[in-house]
Amino acid sequence: MDKPVIILGAKGIAHPALEIFNSNQVIVYGFLDEDEKLHGTEINVVPVLGNPEDDGFLKLIGKKCEAFVAVDDNKYRQFLVQMLNEKRKVQPINAIHKTSYISTDATLGHGNFINAQANIGAGAKLGNHCILHSAAIIDHLAEIGDFVQVGAGSIINAGVVVKEGAFIGSGVVIVSGVTIGKNARVGAGSIVISDVKDGETVFGNPAAPIKK
Repeated sequence: MDKPVIILGAKGIAHPALEIFNSNQVIVYGFLDEDEKLHGTEINVVPVLGNPEDDGFLKLIGKKCEAFVAVDDNKYRQFLVQMLNEKRKVQPINAIHKTSYISTDATLGHGNFINAQANIGAGAKLGNHCILHSAAIIDHLAEIGDFVQVGAGSIINAGVVVKEGAFIGSGVVIVSGVTIGKNARVGAGSIVISDVKDGETVFGNPAAPIKK
C-alpha cells in the first residue's frame, strides 16, 4: 500500500489497528475522534488530529490518504462508513495483521479488522466492516455478514452463517451448520448448538435465550 492511512476513531480497536498497519509497514498519518479531550494527544507517537467530520482532514482521504474505521460501536461505525462513502466516494481499507491466516479462496469485503492469529478458512466469506479479534477462527465455508464482531478465540465452525450486525463474544464455539440471526448477540464462552433468531441474545452451554 503506497498511501498513508487516517484512522477514524482513537479508542477501542484503534490502538491495535495502528499496530497492524505498523506491522505491515504502512504509515498512519493520524487519528480522528469525536472526543475533543483526545485532540492533540498521541497514541504511540501518532497524533489525534481532530474530529472525523472535519472536512479539512476528510478532504485528504481518497487523494493522499486511505481511511480505516476503528470504532467498536456498530451504529457509529456504520455512520462513519456511510459518511466516507458519500462525502469521499471511498470504502475503508482492511486492517489485516501479518500473523493472521486467510485462505487463498476465502472472500473478503472492505474495511475489516483482522487481528493477530485470526484464521479464515477455505471458501469462507467475510463481509464488510467486520471485527475479528485475536485468534478468532472462521472455518471453511462459513459466511459472515457485514458489521459482525467476533471475540478473541471464538470458533465459527464450518458452514455457519452469521448475519449482519451480530456480536459474538470471546471464547464462543458455534457448531457447524448453525445460523446466527441479524443483530443477535452471543455471550462470552457460550456453546451454540442451534439457530439464534434475529435480535436475540443467548448465553451459556448450551446457549439459551436470555429473558428480558
